[in-house]
Amino acid sequence: MRFNKLDLNLLVALDVLLEERNITRAAERLHMTQSATSGVLARLRSFFEDDLLIQVGRKMQPTAYAEQLAPPVREVLLKINAEITTRPVFDPTTSDRKFRIVTSDYFITIALADLIANISQEASGISFDILSPADGPGDLLARGEVDLLIIPDQFIDFDQPSEFLLEEELACAVWADNKLVGDTLTFEQYMELGHISVGFGLGRKLSVEDSLINEYGTSRRIEVVTHNFNTLPQLLLGTDRVVTTHKRLLERYAKYLPIKVLPTPVALPATREHMVWHRSMENDPMLNWLKEQMRQLVQSI
Repeated sequence: MRFNKLDLNLLVALDVLLEERNITRAAERLHMTQSATSGVLARLRSFFEDDLLIQVGRKMQPTAYAEQLAPPVREVLLKINAEITTRPVFDPTTSDRKFRIVTSDYFITIALADLIANISQEASGISFDILSPADGPGDLLARGEVDLLIIPDQFIDFDQPSEFLLEEELACAVWADNKLVGDTLTFEQYMELGHISVGFGLGRKLSVEDSLINEYGTSRRIEVVTHNFNTLPQLLLGTDRVVTTHKRLLERYAKYLPIKVLPTPVALPATREHMVWHRSMENDPMLNWLKEQMRQLVQSI
């Protein structure tokens, strides 16, 4: 199919070439030979009157024009997929859709695991691929590689539709045999104790540091940093340390582990989880069905 003398199939190849920046890998994804892929690149260069990808040492780098082309090309392909190739009617009982969701292990524990179990009873053909927020969720969403993000609002720094889903109060926890802490936790105790925190990605941004510094001009003494929320209660055992994290998560673990859940000694803002999706998927009946299932579930928590 051609539009203004452009073979629209070439847009798919251009999208892959600009993402991979490598003829061999692009050829594998396009199920073409390397010579055929090189031929496609030559046709693209001719149409756009630009080199698009140039060899720099052993790597290929996009030209400035190619960098400008990449976002609208991806948007066009996503829109075609969402509004032209997607069926307008969705029957979950017969669907084999795979949903790709980015969220934290906290949300998996308190909500998503139950949602997936519920869906499996109604729609056994639907499957899920869950990715960590450390995987660059904004980029994955922009490229259309995931269906849904479920993340705190402070991390929504990209221009896509979103919806508030759940508010979560923060709480503290210590090992039940911690002799330094009784039934309450003062601010002085809190600052004297060693802390266990969570950090995601290479930046290892910690959960409550900004709030403490902005409001009280201080930061915690971090002694252990782990990579997910579910390990926090386990790392408390046998120590005099303290954790500060989602109250629902701590209360769930307090049923099985010897930990005490306590109010935070100072006011800390609640976390607000949001669903975020790509604007091209606004009318996707399958994704809209999943979002409605999510809304119904969190209302029961």
